[in-house]
Amino acid sequence: MKIEKVVIVDDDDVMRDFLKETVEQAGMETIAVSSGQKALEIVKKQTVDLIFTDMQMPRMSGLELIKKVKEVSPKTLIVVITAYGSIDNAVEAMRAGAFHYLLKPFTPDALEIILDKANEQYTLMGENTFLKETIAESSSDVVGTSPAIREILETVDRVAESNASVFIHGESGTGKEVIAHAIHQKSARAGQPFIKVNCAAIPETLIESEFFGHEKGAFTGAATRRLGRFELANHGSLLLDEISEVPPSLQAKLLRVTQEKEFERVGGSKPIKVDVRLISTSNRDIEEMIAHRILREDLFYRLNVIPIYIPPLRERKEDIRPLCEHFVKSLCTVNNRKGKILSKEALDKLMSYSWPGNVRELQNIIERAIVSMDPQDLEIKANDIYISTGKNNGPTAQERKLLRGMTLKELEKKLIVETLHTHGRNAEEAARSLGITESILKNKLREYEIE
Repeated sequence: MKIEKVVIVDDDDVMRDFLKETVEQAGMETIAVSSGQKALEIVKKQTVDLIFTDMQMPRMSGLELIKKVKEVSPKTLIVVITAYGSIDNAVEAMRAGAFHYLLKPFTPDALEIILDKANEQYTLMGENTFLKETIAESSSDVVGTSPAIREILETVDRVAESNASVFIHGESGTGKEVIAHAIHQKSARAGQPFIKVNCAAIPETLIESEFFGHEKGAFTGAATRRLGRFELANHGSLLLDEISEVPPSLQAKLLRVTQEKEFERVGGSKPIKVDVRLISTSNRDIEEMIAHRILREDLFYRLNVIPIYIPPLRERKEDIRPLCEHFVKSLCTVNNRKGKILSKEALDKLMSYSWPGNVRELQNIIERAIVSMDPQDLEIKANDIYISTGKNNGPTAQERKLLRGMTLKELEKKLIVETLHTHGRNAEEAARSLGITESILKNKLREYEIE
């Protein structure tokens, strides 16, 4: 992620040509103009990352240009060029929003230093924008003592330092994202971005832009250039959560990125190289997805270099106690409650349940108990634990056989109904358990006429 387009504004032909040649040698697309008006017209029509402008120009001064550009494109970085004896002008420009200044006369080395600083600032701005848009937080705490979890942790330790793609498979709520984050944290990329994209929660019309970003004017509403998740994850790790939900029309482009390590933004034509470690997850039957051509087989093989399967919680009940202890401690802190302990009766009640919603459901039930109980009580009792009275046993072999014979829409409807029942018809909790937004869940309820 670096500066791509630079505009140079100077009414001095010699200075303008010198700046253009030096900036182009740094690998940036450069437009040189002789007036502030021309520069402003360019900014209004396309994305400009950086502007070099002289302070003293006829008709529109550098200071006026800064103020007008910041109204149109606040994220554009501006470097002012001023004479050594006019340092006050540079200070005034910085107050108006300029990023940096150059004092005449200056050498090509001084200009390169400014370009490096601008690149650093541009990268930081892009990462901060993404972080502000991201609400979900990831944790690398993997809790459990079962043989399955110990084996997964051993695999994580073995593969983390490599750059091989990882595919994590398991039911919804088993902790796939936690394992993905642990892989990133144990790798040499730990100091670089860990970017997540929930493929199931993004409308099909927007998912390409989410992956690859878009140029200004690429489609209606694209008022500025936007960086995609691949570009934001450069040199780090990218989690493609629920990869089986990506539309087949986009999977060919994903395959290209995995093979060639490059892509184009929507509305752009310039190839962008990236170095990203891909971690993918799915809760679907992958063989069925491939058989029905919902997931491309060649893409799956690219993503499934290192497979990791996380068993459902009902198959590793020895993990319930350490998970409960972990959640009680962390959720008391999050909800401003005094430290509490779980009674034996409450733990027995939790151990006897089959956990169709897996670890996520356990976390929700523990949090509900902590928030709902008397704040002065230090012990979580069995009657503080609310568990739906629905079927507590996992699907039988016969039921699993019937499920395999169902269509995708029938499976989806059944999953939504059972998840709503599990969470007492709480749409917010059910959506979180399903890994989708509440608005998407409500659309599905209308689609399937579920009351």
